[in-house]
Order: sequence, then C-alpha cells, then structure tokens
Amino acid sequence: MNLDPNQFSNYVTKYADVLVDYSLKLVSAFIILFVGIYAIRLINRLITKVMVQRNLDPTLTKFLSDILIWALRILLFVTFISKLGIETSSFVAILGAMGLAVGLSLQGSLSNFAGGMLIIVFKPFKVGDTIEAQGVVATVVEIQIFVTKMLTANNQTVFVPNGALSNGTIINYSMQGERRADLTFAISYDSDIKKAKEVLLNVLNTNPKVLKNPAPEVFVKNLTASSIEFSLRPWAKNENFGVVFAQTLENCKTALDEAGIAIQPYTLQK
Repeated sequence: MNLDPNQFSNYVTKYADVLVDYSLKLVSAFIILFVGIYAIRLINRLITKVMVQRNLDPTLTKFLSDILIWALRILLFVTFISKLGIETSSFVAILGAMGLAVGLSLQGSLSNFAGGMLIIVFKPFKVGDTIEAQGVVATVVEIQIFVTKMLTANNQTVFVPNGALSNGTIINYSMQGERRADLTFAISYDSDIKKAKEVLLNVLNTNPKVLKNPAPEVFVKNLTASSIEFSLRPWAKNENFGVVFAQTLENCKTALDEAGIAIQPYTLQK
C-alpha cells in the first residue's frame, strides 16, 4: 500500500489543529474548574459571614449555606463539561430524568427534607430546647436536613425523622422559660386540712428555686372515699424544674411527717 506523503501531511496537519484546539479547550476548562472551586469557597465564606452578622439562626445559616454550595457546584460542573465541548442539553435532560426517578424512589426522604425546611422556617423549637415528640422527651442537639438529633436525660442519642416531627404534636418545654410542676398529695380525713395546707405551702415558699411570681399554689383538689387530695403547683425556671420537682416530693413528705399528718398510700404525681 502506497502512502501519499501529501495526504499524510494533510492528516497530520488536520489532527494537530484538532489537538491544539481541544488542548486549549481542555486547559481553559480546567482553569474554569479550579477558579470556580476557589470562588465557591470564597462566596460560601462571605455569605455565611453575612448571615452570622445578621444574627440568623445557626441551623438556618448552615442549611442555606449547604444548599448554596451544592447549587454552585452543579452550575460549575455543567459549565466545565460545556467548555469541554460536551452537549449539555442532553446531559440536563438525563439529569432531569434521573432526578425524577430518584424523587419517586425517595419520597420518604423528600418528606423529611420538606419537614426540615418547615422546622427551620417556622421554628417550633431550636437547638438547646427540651421537647416531647414522637414518644421521646429529649434536648435538641442538631437540626439536620433529614433528621433532628436529640439527647435524652440518660445520655441516649435519638434521631427523629423531620417529616414525622413536623407533622406530629410537639411539646416545647423550653420556649416559655418557666414551667409549672403539678403534684398531688393525699392525706387522711383525720388530719387538719388547714394545718396540712400551711405545711405544704410553707415548703414551697421556703424553697429558693421555686419562683415567687407566679406564686406557688396549694389547694384541696378532691375528696375521695379514703383521702383528701391536695394539689401543689410550684413554678420554676426550666433549668431548675427537675430539682424543684424532686425537692418538693421529699420536703413535703418530711414536713408532713414532722407535723404528724399521715400521708395516704395513694399519692398521684403528674
């Protein structure tokens, strides 16, 4: 087979031109990639700094920051492959189809994502609050995109899906700053009601952790077949609630014993 030198020279020239042209595209594409990565980091830091200066909620700041950085990364990737000469319209169509398929298969995760958005926007609770939800009483440690991380009093970490959390009943024990304990003591009919009330009220008034405003209350709650039930309602700061509850039980028992007032076996505590 005879190879025409002129034809070979034309092939070499043609492919050399293609190679040079593509090399320029390749170099410019990688320059865009590296500059874009640096720019994304810089933009993320600046936006985060602005949100922190405006005292935006830390959870919302992190959430918006994550969304921004991933949106910019996707935009950078599309720009990068477009610069390489790859047709982006078909690529975007493929991404859309993949997104639809993933969305249908991850409906639960999308529900949790939407729940996380609702929690962050409407703020039924924040990090550090003690809440009761989905059968769990715990302190909120972190509000993530799909789940909320909580820590129970016995140091157990619980992850609750945001979808169920946002659609269920939430009791926030920390939102008001103060909390009332409701306790019931039952005494016998042989006891002096006025004396018993004075003893119980004195226990509440002498406890420095019981708030004076709102004032603690002691009153007869019910007259049963075998006992007189007193309701005790001391108020305390959220951080002192557990201590006040325990101290009230112990101190009332001691004070009633010292006053010679018998406590009935059935005592209801709420």
